[in-house]
Amino acid sequence: MLWVLLLLAAWAAAGVSCGRLCLAAAAAADGGHGPGPGRGRDEEDPGRTVGGQSQEPCGKRELNPYEAAFLAGGPHRVTTLTLVSMHRARRLLLAHTGWVTVVDAEGEDDLERSLIRAIGPGGQTPIATARQAAASTAAVRALSDRLVASGLAVPEAVRSGLTGALRAVRAAAAFTVALAVVAVLALPHEPGARGTVAVWFALPFVLSLGCLVIARIEVRPYTRWASPAGRRQLRELVTGPGGSGPPEGERGFLIGVAVHGARVLDDPALRAALDDRRRPARHA
Repeated sequence: MLWVLLLLAAWAAAGVSCGRLCLAAAAAADGGHGPGPGRGRDEEDPGRTVGGQSQEPCGKRELNPYEAAFLAGGPHRVTTLTLVSMHRARRLLLAHTGWVTVVDAEGEDDLERSLIRAIGPGGQTPIATARQAAASTAAVRALSDRLVASGLAVPEAVRSGLTGALRAVRAAAAFTVALAVVAVLALPHEPGARGTVAVWFALPFVLSLGCLVIARIEVRPYTRWASPAGRRQLRELVTGPGGSGPPEGERGFLIGVAVHGARVLDDPALRAALDDRRRPARHA
């Protein structure tokens, strides 16, 4: 009957992990993506953004490119947009070798100034290094806080809690399978008892799989950067008023980069420069 101890361990792993996922999902559903403490939905956060957009409450106007970039791809996408915007304005030079060089050290908004500081006093650094440093600056955190307060972005605590809970349920399912293999194949049993043992282990495994299936439908929206309301605004931004499509000109181009990333760039050299998988060439 040693297999019973293994079965209890499987049930414990499945029960604890599924319970953790339920608690994390309940926290998200209870408004974890709504207004934060001390910040109302209508709070204003003055400052400039790409294209000179006013930073009035996000829920009352069209998203600006920075906000769209965060909702679509998080801090990494925001830094990509900032790099591309400054490169097109000839304030930065993005080399196909994977390096960025400051041309004009006067940024036009907090995100640009943060990126320039992340590049460093030498005015030149690998793009991946600058991007990683800029993604964790106070300017990006302020953008995140504003979107969370407007109910358009999922708070980091909610997103990381759900992601960790999902990983725990997957691990519990794999753990159950491993214990079942040991119990069925490695331990002695009475004739005909192996099928019964396998059925008992199937129960916690089905519980874990069921939680994962439900989570894929109910919880997945809260594991991304944008909340359901934020994704609706992103769709409205891309489709445009009355389905007219995104705006034309520079703003439309920046919105395309914000929503889809560097893959929309026509210049293959620029796409290669923004590819994190490339190792920067040694700069002379």
